[in-house]
Amino acid sequence: MENDFPKSSLNLSTVCKSFEASLPIAVHIRGNNDVMNVGRKVRMALGASLGTVIIMSIAFFFWYRHKKRQYVSFVSRSIESVPSSKANMEKRGSYNGVHLFSYDELEEATNNFDETRELGDGGFGTVYYGKLPDGREVAVKRLYENNYKRLEQFLNEVDILTRLSNKNLVLLYGCTSRHSRELLLVYEYIPNGTLADHLHGQRAKPGALTFPTRMNIAVETASALAYLHASDIVHRDVKTTNILLGNDFRVKVADFGLSRLFPLDVTHVSTAPQGTPGYVDPEYHQCYQLTDKSDVYSFGVVLIELISSMPAVDISRHRHEINLSNMAINKIQSNALNELVDPSLGFESDYAARKMISAVAELAFQCLQSARELRPSMEKVVEILKDIQSRDYTAEKAEETDIPSDDVVLLKSGPMPLDCTLSL
Repeated sequence: MENDFPKSSLNLSTVCKSFEASLPIAVHIRGNNDVMNVGRKVRMALGASLGTVIIMSIAFFFWYRHKKRQYVSFVSRSIESVPSSKANMEKRGSYNGVHLFSYDELEEATNNFDETRELGDGGFGTVYYGKLPDGREVAVKRLYENNYKRLEQFLNEVDILTRLSNKNLVLLYGCTSRHSRELLLVYEYIPNGTLADHLHGQRAKPGALTFPTRMNIAVETASALAYLHASDIVHRDVKTTNILLGNDFRVKVADFGLSRLFPLDVTHVSTAPQGTPGYVDPEYHQCYQLTDKSDVYSFGVVLIELISSMPAVDISRHRHEINLSNMAINKIQSNALNELVDPSLGFESDYAARKMISAVAELAFQCLQSARELRPSMEKVVEILKDIQSRDYTAEKAEETDIPSDDVVLLKSGPMPLDCTLSL
């Protein structure tokens, strides 16, 4: 047994040494396991993320398909809600009395909506020149998006233009049907551009647009708006880019996407302000109350553009004069109308021109009053413009003796508000 003890002790020592020698290997194996665990966790995280993306993509696909079905259903319900059978009307190739064009037909007419055929680009769509197989020249408005808001404007414009018939309103030839992949409106083509083009745009040339021509444009535009108001319609986007001109400078008022049918038994309609900066009625903007006087304010800006040849908004002007309406009011009140008027109109040299321009400025000043009660009706505006246009200024000049050259001094204080405390 004594011989066994050293042997046993030797074996234990050997085992301990072997264990100590194996420690680095164990640690290395454990390190490899940690790396494998990290890799496994990364793969699991990536797998989970990928799974989440796939699930979200599938969910979005079904949501999009559901919304698309809702939109198609909304289009169908909106069109079918108009009186009479729309199914029968579409079979006859018309909608609400207006011809229905196919998308392919209009795509061909505009040469696949060629960019070189663009006539204008507004807030709601692009207008292209086109030519139909029957030879008619047309303007095709292509709405930017097929969403609820665009559909509402599309239906609104079709509905309003089919109710109206006036020589100074643009003629609607037709539109696409509810089955078309895009909402398109087809109008008569007006070849001479917009009033804005001729006043301060690409077609503007000093002296080219004479003051008598500008007066005719003012009278015809005002007459078109008075007709709309008599038909219980507020245009809501009166501006020089929506006043189209024929080759003879005859007016065609366009773009009724924002127009509103006005109930007969109310004084105003509460609605979120829409329109173009520089033309929006400040009272409508502040109080959300739309009336026909909102168009009167916008037309007042158009009158100032006609006598100044300046755009309604110009950020290069002094900050107090960026809006042409503010600039005009300031110039008129400070008796500096000559600083506002286009020099080519003969304000300084021609007596009749000075008298007419001063009278138009006075009318514009009344249209631009902040309180709508102080603005004239469009019917009254037409009456005043026709009176200015028909007056015999030669006879007036002969009768005048020693009259100061300042013809707008009475405008300085502006129209006096009514005193409701007084009684007759």
